[in-house]
Amino acid sequence: MLLHTMIRVKDLDKSVKFYEEVLGMKTQKRLDFETGRFTLVFMGYGSMHDTTVLELTHNWDNTEDYTHGTGYGHIAVKTDKMFEICKLAEKFGGIVTRPAGPMAGSDINMAFIADPDGYKIELLETTSNLD
Repeated sequence: MLLHTMIRVKDLDKSVKFYEEVLGMKTQKRLDFETGRFTLVFMGYGSMHDTTVLELTHNWDNTEDYTHGTGYGHIAVKTDKMFEICKLAEKFGGIVTRPAGPMAGSDINMAFIADPDGYKIELLETTSNLD
């Protein structure tokens, strides 16, 4: 079973609010590590004991933006509210990098947004044949 995917975030409160308000995730667990000076927040759509979740890691002393390198692609989320999510993304510090609509040469509706740290999130309709 895939447990979680981790991304580092600069502003933990802003990121948690983005994933809650824009994508409807719930905080499953928060762990503060005083000695290591970092916090982990696990977020998802179900219990972290039964489903894969997203781990947001905040290093307290980091003031620089994180780079994503050439290996990171995106997180994919299945939804039937992609137009609403695109509007909410901008309200909560994200951006729409590809507006909602059909993927070229297919009947799949998709969109791409980026969270406040620039991580790309692909939105796919629940009727997509990719699920």
